[in-house]
Amino acid sequence: MPVPLLDLRAQYATIRDDVLAAIKSVVEDQAFILGRPVEQLENAVAELSGTRFAVGCANGTDALLLALRALDVGRGDDVVTTPFTFFATAGTIHNVGARPVFADIDPDNFNVSPQAMAAAVTPATKAIMPVDLFGQLAPLDAIGAAIPNLPMIEDAAQSIGASRDIAGKKIRAGESATIGTFSFFPSKNLGGYGDGGMIVTQDESLATRLRRLRVHGGLKNYFHDEVGYNSRLDALQAAVLLAKLPHLEKWSSARRRNAAYYDAAFAGLAEVKTPVIDQQNVSIYNQYTLRVVRRDDLQAHLKAKGIGNSIYYPLPLHLQPCFAYLGYREGACPESEKAAKEVLSLPIYPELTEGQLDEVAGAVREFYGH
Repeated sequence: MPVPLLDLRAQYATIRDDVLAAIKSVVEDQAFILGRPVEQLENAVAELSGTRFAVGCANGTDALLLALRALDVGRGDDVVTTPFTFFATAGTIHNVGARPVFADIDPDNFNVSPQAMAAAVTPATKAIMPVDLFGQLAPLDAIGAAIPNLPMIEDAAQSIGASRDIAGKKIRAGESATIGTFSFFPSKNLGGYGDGGMIVTQDESLATRLRRLRVHGGLKNYFHDEVGYNSRLDALQAAVLLAKLPHLEKWSSARRRNAAYYDAAFAGLAEVKTPVIDQQNVSIYNQYTLRVVRRDDLQAHLKAKGIGNSIYYPLPLHLQPCFAYLGYREGACPESEKAAKEVLSLPIYPELTEGQLDEVAGAVREFYGH
């Protein structure tokens, strides 16, 4: 039985009427750029993330770019981040003229190490950018304690709806950083039918500047306080996301249920290490990522059986050719480099049936002779 890595058709079948009604409403209004659906989504995401303000933008990459600009990060500045993440995290740092500085990860949970991040701070460091990888919040409390005097941009592209217990209080993705950023790429737990992004903050002045930056640097038509960008969230995407949002927690719970199924199925395999979730965290499992022995052979085995899988990420950012100018060499971030050779992500989407879960788990167990 083939099992895709992600099946958005299965999700659509459960929400078809709601989504089509939302799209129809926007088409009939003929108001496609920003407007009421975007404002409604901004209010809903602010409430979900426990923040005072949310600002929609064109995509998750722009969310990071605008956040950096709002903090005046630019030429001559350093920004400390992780090399084990999607390219946009470091790419946006480069694109505002700053220098990405990479700190290695915790080998258990793939998130950046607070100690490594603190050690990577330089006199030129203007901000830090931890990533909530695979749906699990980074240890933002420990990072903040280790680096108390720098603004934090939380790249929460993979973690909307995730939370972390900090001193007995539930802290949600985006809530505790100076600025948090989300992506609504279709594969995300809350994904649109195209690109979309959101920026959240508790700071009213930052929110005002972010709104200005997303529309060419001006809040009044044809008057520009600074040079900004064309990075507006369109109303159709906002309408789709508003139709999906009431289902988000149910979908995330189903992902946790599927993860628990896999955890039990792989418990006896010495060659397989299942995801480690920090006891303070509630993960949304944007990915279910194993560490495995003979990763490439296992991937070929799964492919032959029609079972979707993917490697997030095969080459850490500090070793990417485009960042050679930074001077990093192999061995600079050993845990990230080791993870890149061992990780493999399996289907985890909410609509997986028990039969499909059996098929995936059985194929992995078969490969290792169980």
